[in-house]
This record gives sequence, structure tokens and C-alpha cells, in this order.
Amino acid sequence: MSGKGLVTPGPTMKARSKVAVEDPQLQAALSNLDLRLFTAGVVQAEHPEWKDRVAEIRRETLADLDGWIDKLEAKLLSLGVVVHRAATPEEARAYILGLAQREGVRRVVKSKSMATEEIDLGSALEAVGIESIETDLGEYIVQLADERPSHMITPAIHKTLGQIADVLSKEAGTELPVVREPLTAWARDKLREKFVAADMGITGANFVAADTGTIVVVTNEGNGRFCTSLPRIHVAVVPVEKVVPRFEDLGVLLPTLVMSATGAKMSNYLSMVTGPRREGEIDGPEQLHVVLLDHNRRVLLGTPYEDMLGCIRCGACLNVCPVYRTVGGHAYDSSYSGPMGKILTPLVTGGEEGRDLPFASTLCGACTEACPAEIPLADLLVRLRADLRTPGPVVVPGAQKPAPPPALPVGPVGHSDEHPRKPGEGFATAVTRITVPTRRAPWSQRRMGFDAWSRLWAHPSAYRASLRVGRLGAKALRPRAGWVQRAPLLRAWTDTRDVLVPSGPTFRERWAARERGEERW
Repeated sequence: MSGKGLVTPGPTMKARSKVAVEDPQLQAALSNLDLRLFTAGVVQAEHPEWKDRVAEIRRETLADLDGWIDKLEAKLLSLGVVVHRAATPEEARAYILGLAQREGVRRVVKSKSMATEEIDLGSALEAVGIESIETDLGEYIVQLADERPSHMITPAIHKTLGQIADVLSKEAGTELPVVREPLTAWARDKLREKFVAADMGITGANFVAADTGTIVVVTNEGNGRFCTSLPRIHVAVVPVEKVVPRFEDLGVLLPTLVMSATGAKMSNYLSMVTGPRREGEIDGPEQLHVVLLDHNRRVLLGTPYEDMLGCIRCGACLNVCPVYRTVGGHAYDSSYSGPMGKILTPLVTGGEEGRDLPFASTLCGACTEACPAEIPLADLLVRLRADLRTPGPVVVPGAQKPAPPPALPVGPVGHSDEHPRKPGEGFATAVTRITVPTRRAPWSQRRMGFDAWSRLWAHPSAYRASLRVGRLGAKALRPRAGWVQRAPLLRAWTDTRDVLVPSGPTFRERWAARERGEERW
């Protein structure tokens, strides 16, 4: 989804993971995740009822997502906000670039946003000659290094303090000390001049309340607030699932988000934007534009993957994932990493990206346990593995979204959508690459093997005979301390894990010996 560089390059997740494991500086930097490992447990221990309530709110939203989006749009329009519904990243980029060029924008300041990373907005702005500056300190560091963020909460967690000092020193043109405070002070002074001269501020949104039209932006720094209040134009890129029914829902969503992400009671900076600057107000944008991004999300409604749209982007699943904690975010080669990224990336891209990501999982279930929205991440990974077995588009059983309607005249003033809709109808996406299967996938060597295995183990005598053969075969492979490190017929499995050799006779054999009086317990 982005042309930015990777710290861990490679053609596949497996190849990139090998590079990551062998990178001593990356491994040292990833040790910082230990500080965040138990953050999700804080919520469960102190407020066990919150997860149920968050899950309830998210599922209520998804049950009528189109209706809540319509209600949100109507409220935003009444506040003087310009709303654009973008079916694809290309459409979202085109709208924002067109707006910037019409308004003579020369400099853009951006708050940390996974949605703008998803549509690769920064690179698109730079390509047309518009200066785009990331203002979150971690995002600013990775932008200067021409890299992607590696974590949705701490974008530069893959870098050591020394590496960060090197990046900032190169930008400063002088040697900066390898000390946090001076480095932060230099970045603060550098960014302040950018804020003052910016023509447009771009943010994402953690949540948007449908009843009040309030855009909620949570940051650990004050820079996000500069993006929403100083520039004359504010653009918020909002994935459609970020809508919540009521402003009062934020009372549980916000503390759950922050505690799951960092363990803090509340973020240092919480910004709520309700419309552009009003008469008599001294700050705030003259124009506020909200771009509602679909990108194959609504097609997941009513499918087994609908729960994935309940994600609140807290990063808890990344913090506890043994794979992420070992290889870091760049091994995923995606805007979204960790367990949620393994699922979301193939789905929103229609299988064009990240097809190997769901297979890079131990299926230990730690992500499911940590998720504050109670998303069954491990179950979705297993299901997606099956749906990605065959080449071509992702196959999502149950998707029944209507085809896009023909283009109609432009809608009401202040509304840039070219497809007016009936109340509650929602909006149609572009022709999706996520399709409904019409036939079973062709037989493969893997599928034939599993079919033969299931038939063999369906008969007790064949099951017992296969165990005896398996024990004899394992002994022939010369196990070390009871483990086989390489097995001819299990090459893909033993490339990354060892196989335990059964020790001694089976329970049935020991029971039969006991019945014969040959063994006493």
C-alpha cells in the first residue's frame, strides 16, 4: 500500500522475518515492547465489564453501518462540513489532491493516521509538489528515514535511540546528542515553524459520533491539535467503520482504547472537532472536509469477517503477538501489521497484498484474549487461511452487497458524492475484488493429503497402525532429546518448528499390558 522503504526487505513474509530475526539492532529496539506487553491486561483486571460494552457498541454499529453513516453525513452537512464518500484509495487521494490544488495549498501538516498510510497520501502529495510533513514525532522520524511506521501506536519502535539520533542529526545538519530530551526539543522547534506556515491539516479519526458529528482524535502529543486548529483547511480521512452511534459511547470507548494501547488512564491530548470555525471563534479551520473511506470494508458486512470492522486500532494484539514481537512491523510489508494486519490487509486489497500474512501466526490466541473489542482474531486467521488457498481474489462466503448504481447528477450543495442515495440505502462501492464462490476450489496435493489422512484416522485399527508407523519413522530420523528437527514429508512444518516424538507405548498399549498383568500402575 506504500512505496516507502522497509527496514526488513524481502519478497515474502518468511524472507523478511529471517532478516528481522538476524538484525541485532531491530531486536534490541523491539525489547521496548515489553513495556506494553501487559497493557491489555490492565483493562481486563480493572474494568472487566468494559470489553463487553465496547464489543456491544461496535456490533450495534456494524448491524446498521449504512444507516449510521447516513446519519453522520446528515449531521456533518448541517454543521457546514463537506463530506466525500470514497470507495477506493485512488478516489480518496484524487479528492484531497484536487482540493489542495484548487485552494493553492503548498504545505500540508499531517497528524498520525493509519488511514492516510493506507491510501499512501503523503507520497501522493509530494508527487504533485506539495510539501507534506508528518507531525507525530515517531511518524516524523520514519518519514525522514523514508520508512513506513512499524507500529500503529509507536511508529518508530523499530529504531534504537542511537538510530533516531542519526536520522535527526542528518536532517539538522549537525551532530545531535543521543539523549531523548535534546532530540525532542530539536524536533519540536523544527515542527513549530511548519505548523505556522501550513495551508492544510490532515488527520484521521479514532471515532466519529453520528449524533453530534464530532470527530475524535487521540494523540500522545499536542501536534495533532495544531493540525486541526491552525491551518485554514482541515481534512479528516475516516474509514467508514470509525462511526459510533452516540457521543456518550465515547465514555467507554476512549478509556478502553488508551488503556489497551499504553496502559495510561487517558491520553495526554484528546481533541474533539465539531464543524469548521464558527463566527466569533479565534481558531479552527475555515473549511472542514471529511473523506469517508470504504476500500472494500462494507462488502464484509454480513460475512464471517464482519467482526474485523470492530477493531478500534489500539495495538493490543501487536503487543502480545509472539510473531510481531520477534520480527517487528516491517516484516508484514503493509500499512497494518500484527494479527489485525494479517486479516485486514488481504481483505481490503482483495487479496492483491498480504496473501501470506495469515500463515505467519502461531494461532496461540493471545491476540483474541487481548482484543478489547472481543474480535475472534485467531479464528478469523484460520478462516482466512482457507479462503486464500487458491490464486485470485479473496473468497468471502456470504458477501451480498449490491452492484454500484449508474452515475447520477451531483447531489446537494456541500456534498461531493456523485451517487445520491435513498435514506438508509448507504453507498455502493466500486466493483469489488472480494467475490462469492461459485464452485469448490480444485483438488491440490495438500488437500488430497489431508483427505487421505482424515479417511485413515476414521478407522480405529488404521489410526493405531499409523501411530506405530509414525513412532518407528520418527526414530529413524534420529531425534535429539525427543524432538525431530527435519522430516521429509513435513518439510514446510519443520522449517520453522520441531516435531515431538511420541515416547514409549501409547495409553491403549499400556492399558492392554495392565489387563494382561504385564504392567502395574
